[in-house]
Amino acid sequence: MEAVKEVYDFLKKCGAFYLATVEGDQPRVRPFGAICMFEGKIYTQTGKIKNVSKQLVANPKAEICAFDGGTWVRITCKLIEDTRLEAQEAMLDANPALRDMYSPGDGNTQVLCFTDAEATFSSFTSEPRTVKF
Repeated sequence: MEAVKEVYDFLKKCGAFYLATVEGDQPRVRPFGAICMFEGKIYTQTGKIKNVSKQLVANPKAEICAFDGGTWVRITCKLIEDTRLEAQEAMLDANPALRDMYSPGDGNTQVLCFTDAEATFSSFTSEPRTVKF
């Protein structure tokens, strides 16, 4: 299985994942759930008015963690904004509940592409396995 699809499928299965950013010298972690595949890459979404957006603009390095009850994944990546309306539309199509708060081109919708990513799958019963995408 292609690494990016494996990671995407795992995050979708988990439903929620936790995104860590940095603000100055302080880590910041919050739950996320919105993801989509667009042009073969994983994307997530936030609002430009949120602190997480400001933190990622200042430093795009992020870590993500998700757990399905037996296995967890830790993803180290950069989250880079894709300003194209097509990327925003793909995110909102994949996560229709977001349309109550966001719309393509509204000036607030921010879609972020996982880049320079490395995902490590771990469990208590097997050795960790790392994939890059």
